[in-house]
Amino acid sequence: MATQAMFEPFTLPNGVTLKNRVLMAPMTNYAAQENGEVSDAELAYYAERSGGVSAVITACANVTADGQGFPNEFGAHRDDLVPSLKRLAKTIQDKGAKAILQIFHAGRMAPPELVGGQTVSASAVAPVREGAMTPRALEAEEVEAIIEAFGQATRRAMEAGFDGVEIHGANTYLIQQFFSPHSNRRDDKWGGSLEKRLAFPLAVVDAVEAVAKQDPSFIVGYRFSPEEIENPGITLDDTMRLVDELAKKDLDYLHVSVMDFFAGSIRDENETTSPITLVQERVGEQVPVIGVGSLHTADEVEQGLAVVPMIALGRELIMEPKWVEKVEAGDLASIRTELDPEAQAELVVPDALWAGITSRPGWFPIKQTSK
Repeated sequence: MATQAMFEPFTLPNGVTLKNRVLMAPMTNYAAQENGEVSDAELAYYAERSGGVSAVITACANVTADGQGFPNEFGAHRDDLVPSLKRLAKTIQDKGAKAILQIFHAGRMAPPELVGGQTVSASAVAPVREGAMTPRALEAEEVEAIIEAFGQATRRAMEAGFDGVEIHGANTYLIQQFFSPHSNRRDDKWGGSLEKRLAFPLAVVDAVEAVAKQDPSFIVGYRFSPEEIENPGITLDDTMRLVDELAKKDLDYLHVSVMDFFAGSIRDENETTSPITLVQERVGEQVPVIGVGSLHTADEVEQGLAVVPMIALGRELIMEPKWVEKVEAGDLASIRTELDPEAQAELVVPDALWAGITSRPGWFPIKQTSK
C-alpha cells in the first residue's frame, strides 16, 4: 500500500506549509465551561489528537452571544475569552499541529434556551424539524453587527496565537441560512436573488480577511455544505456560483462538508459524481480543497487525495487518536475502526461527547462487548 501522498507537505496560498495532507475535522465536544472558556477536559482531548495531523480545526466557537449552537460550547465572542483560547491554541501547537479556530453563528439552529429564548436568522422561517422555533428575522443593522463580530472573533483568534480561522458556512448555520433560498426570503440587499443571497457569506469573508491580512501567514479557510435537502434549498448549481466567488477571495482553502466523500448528490439521484470532485474540478486550480466524509482507512484517504490535496478526518480520530502516527509507522493492524465502549479514559473523550456518541445509534460503529 502506497501512502506517499498522505505524508507529503502541502503549502497553502499564503505560504504556510503543512507537514502532511491530513487535518482534524471540526467536531463539537460539549465540554467547555459554562462561561464559554475551554475546559481542561477539552485541552486533554485535543492534546491526544494533535500529534500526527498537520492541523487541527477546532470545534465551532460562537462570534456573538446569541450565536451559540450547543451546550458547553467555547466562545470567541468576548475579549475575556482570549486567555482561554490561547491555552487551546498552545495545546495543539505544542503537539506539532497548526491550530485553526472555527468561528460561526448558529442562527435559527441555536437551542432557544442558550440564546435568551429567541433564535434569529435571515428570515422568520423555521427549520424543517419537529418542534423547531420560528426565528426572528435579523434587522439590517444586526446583520452588519454580526459581520463585524466575525472580524472581531478573528482578531481574538490572532491575539490568542491561533494559526488561522475557518469560517463555518456549512451544516445549516447562519452563513448557510443567508445563502439558502429556504431560510432567506429577504427583500433587501441581503436576500432575494442568488446574487443577494451570496452577499452575507462574502461580506463575512471580507470582514475576516480585513483583520487577517495584518499577518500574511494567518490561515483563512471557508467550510460549506454543497446542497440542502429542503425545497427550496441550496443546489449544486448554487454552490458552483458560491465557490466561483470564494475562489476570487484570499482564502487558503475551501472545506467541503459532506457525510460521504465519494457519494453523489443528495438532491438528484442522477448526479452520481461526488460534490467534492465537482468543486475540485471547478475551482481546485484557484484555491486548495479539503475533502471529508467516511474515509476510515489509509487506502480510502489515499483515494481521496487522488481527488483533492487535503483530507480532514473526524470520527476516525475520535475512535483512533493516533490514526496518522500508526499509518506513518505502518502499524495498520492496530488502528481502531470501532468505538470501544469501555475505552473512554484511554481515548480521552469528554463525558458529554462520549454520552452523545454511545447513545446515538448509527453515528459511530460501536464495538460489541461480551457483556
